[in-house]
Amino acid sequence: MYDGQPVPGRNDLCWCGSGKKYKKCHMRRDQRLEELASRGEEVLPRRLFKTAADIAGIKRSAEVNIGVLDYVGKRIAAGVSTEQIDQWIHDYTIEHDAVPADLNYEGYPKSVCTSINDVVCHGIPSPDIVLADGDIVNVDCSTIKGGYFSDSSRMFCIGDVSTERRRLVDVTKKSVEAGLAAVRPWGHLGDVAHAVQTQAEQAGFSVVRDFGGHGIGREFHEDPFVGYVGDPGTGYVLVPGMCFTIEPMINAGAPDIYIDRGDGWVVRTKDGSDSAQWEIQVVVTEDGYELLSW
Repeated sequence: MYDGQPVPGRNDLCWCGSGKKYKKCHMRRDQRLEELASRGEEVLPRRLFKTAADIAGIKRSAEVNIGVLDYVGKRIAAGVSTEQIDQWIHDYTIEHDAVPADLNYEGYPKSVCTSINDVVCHGIPSPDIVLADGDIVNVDCSTIKGGYFSDSSRMFCIGDVSTERRRLVDVTKKSVEAGLAAVRPWGHLGDVAHAVQTQAEQAGFSVVRDFGGHGIGREFHEDPFVGYVGDPGTGYVLVPGMCFTIEPMINAGAPDIYIDRGDGWVVRTKDGSDSAQWEIQVVVTEDGYELLSW
C-alpha cells in the first residue's frame, strides 16, 4: 500500500477498527487512494484519517473549546487583562474535565494565546497587558479531552474599534468562510488556500505565509501543514476523514512577520500593521464537510 502499512484480506476485519469486513468498509476507498498516490497525488497516510469514533471524541473535546470561547465572549472588555482571560480559560477547561492543550506545549507558559493588534499569533497572556478601547484581539484556545484535541479561535473588537480594524476582522472571517466553502471530498487543499487568498487579497490585505493550519485530532499538530496561498487542484487530496484547521492570519499591510527574540513565541507584523485571525476545525465527509470547532 502507498503508505507502507499492511492491507487486510477482503474478508478480514478492516484496519480502521469498525468491526466490519474490509471489503464492506475501507477496501474501495483504499484502492482509490492507492491509485491517486500512483499518479503522484499527495495523499495522507491512512492512520491520519479519522474514524467515526475519533470524530465523536473530537466533538466532545470541541464542546469544551466552543464553550470556553463563548464564556470569554460574554466577559471580554476594555480593562480586562490578558492574564484574566488565561485564568478564565484554564479554570473553565479544568472544571469541564478537560486540559488546556496550549499549557506547557513545547514550553509555552499559558493556557491560551491572546494576540492584540499587530500581534499575528502566540501572544502570551500577562497581567501587564490590559485590553484598551479600540483594540482587536484574537483568543486562540485548544482543548484535550478523552485523548482528543480540538482547536479554534475568535476575534473580539474591544469598544469603539476603527473602521479599518473592523474591516480587517470582517474580511478575515469571510476568508475563513470562503476556505470552508471550498472543502469538498476528493478536492485539494490548494482549493481552500486559493479561496482564502483570493478573498483576502481582493480586499487589499495580505496572507501570512510562515504560519498556517494543521491536521489535528489524536495529536495537537498532525500533518498536513495547511497554508493559505496556493492554486486550485494542488496540495493534499481532501479525503473523507481528514481533519484539519482553517486559520489564516491576515495582515493589513505586508505579509512579513518576525518572532520576538526575548520570549521566542510572540509573532508580530514586520511593518507594525494590524493582523487578524479566525480559526475553525473541520473534518471532510463523504458529501462535504462537518464543522467541529469554531
